Amino acid sequence: MPPDSSSTTSPGPPAVARPTTGNTRFPIDVRRFGWIRRLAGDYAFDFRTVGDLYAGDPANPQAWSEAIERATAHVRAGREMAEILAAQQQRRDAPPAARAAAARLASPATVAVVTGQQATVFGGPLFTLLKALTAIKLARRAALEHQVDVVPVFWVHAEDHDWQEVASCTVLDGAFQPATVTVAPPPGAGDLPVSELKLDATIEQTIDSLEQRLAASDFTEWTIAALRLAYRPGMNVSEAFARWLEALLGPYGLVVFESADPAAKPLVADLFVRELGAPGRTAALAAAAGAELASRGHPPQVEPQPDASALFHMNGARTAIRRTADGFVIGDRTVSADELIAEARSFPTHFSPNVLLRSVVQDSLFPTICYVPGPSELAYLGQLRGVYDHFGVPMPLLHPRATATLIDSAAARFLKRYGLPIESLQPQDEAALNHLLESQLPASIEHALKDAQEHVHRTMQRLIEVMPALDPTLSGAAKTTLGKMEHDLRGLHTKVIHAAKKRDDILRRQFTRAQAQVFPLGHPQERTLSVAFFLNRYGSALIDRLLDELPLDLGYHWVITI
Repeated sequence: MPPDSSSTTSPGPPAVARPTTGNTRFPIDVRRFGWIRRLAGDYAFDFRTVGDLYAGDPANPQAWSEAIERATAHVRAGREMAEILAAQQQRRDAPPAARAAAARLASPATVAVVTGQQATVFGGPLFTLLKALTAIKLARRAALEHQVDVVPVFWVHAEDHDWQEVASCTVLDGAFQPATVTVAPPPGAGDLPVSELKLDATIEQTIDSLEQRLAASDFTEWTIAALRLAYRPGMNVSEAFARWLEALLGPYGLVVFESADPAAKPLVADLFVRELGAPGRTAALAAAAGAELASRGHPPQVEPQPDASALFHMNGARTAIRRTADGFVIGDRTVSADELIAEARSFPTHFSPNVLLRSVVQDSLFPTICYVPGPSELAYLGQLRGVYDHFGVPMPLLHPRATATLIDSAAARFLKRYGLPIESLQPQDEAALNHLLESQLPASIEHALKDAQEHVHRTMQRLIEVMPALDPTLSGAAKTTLGKMEHDLRGLHTKVIHAAKKRDDILRRQFTRAQAQVFPLGHPQERTLSVAFFLNRYGSALIDRLLDELPLDLGYHWVITI
């Protein structure tokens, strides 16, 4: 029996991965998808093979109890963090539910379910919303099952500087054609962290362009107005992202944290000092765990360089720190170990963690019992258990985010009627469409073509066999004739397919429309289409719908009809 939202683990892959009558969702085993790492399947269905690399099995209630105990026993600056969050929320005019949730983090008895993502324009792809909703649902469930106060937190990665990764937004237009809108690079883009990039007046033109590409709906005015409220001239990119996410999910108690906030850096200065005081240790631990992952058939996500520090130096640009025999090198500048350690202790705002240290910093600031990663994050987090131990910070459980494709009823009917597995829609050639059209040909035509091919082959083969008795040189000519006849029959078959295409133009349009929803530009929907596209199409009620219907079962991708 397929899994449902009442459980967190699943007995095995679903027997059927296609919709059945009356269902608004159906599951697909993630192991069927080439774009999802095999590690995600093993983590969900065979945890024992990788479990020692993580802090516990998220499908085991006892593991949650132990995670709660570890998080509440670890001393943190809860009151200070609550004040920092309150100041951020005041600046962003956060909803009351989000402010109340942040205030509860001052209590040492409160714990958190955390997720995070880069600050991407217009909210990023659908998976950003899925991450946040997974965190909210897990926090609610943990609070109910373990009788503890649990707050969902979204960590905005605000110190990354790869502008190209965050600058664009893709939607489907009124004709269901993918359209990408890109924000003009602010001064410093590509060098400065996104938290320091200011939007200028061109952002208004970009939103105008987005509105023109979206199909007009009852929710367009609301969607565009909400975007303009968050993404406006003078706002930095990370705060705009935080405002947008908070406006959508703050009413559900989601606490949004802008990680570049200088007020939080002194709370983790000791971690920066420890990293610089044991140069290369973090990289070595992560590299060893990566090698262990590789030995189990899972390529590591991160391959640290031996001379790499897990910190960046923030000197305007975000510059990598490399260790040398005599100290450290920051760009072209050489600094002694004592000098850099003293700087980290006195001026922690000058430093930023890289991917190997960011999670430890995060879980030092928040009482995290569970982090919600994507499939790639699951891989690099599997390299960090020793790093957590090195810094004395308890590692949380990892519960992979819900993964889903949202389709409309027309696409659902199309998939059901023709029994198409959704992955068959990914290739951007016409192979799947041709196969579908061919399957719709009258049986008499298919049988006649097949009979003709078999008859020609059988008859010519006999002729090829007897030719040598008359003239051995004619055998080659007979084989050539057979090849030409088979080629002509294949050509006739192709012409039949083309005729079917013209006749079945409606089927072609249905296929193309479903393909655009499921695999826009050939990529999984949740990694491609912007949150703004779905809100424009379905309105804010989509959030309530997903909170009600998005299952938390490990190892399954859900196709949900909206």
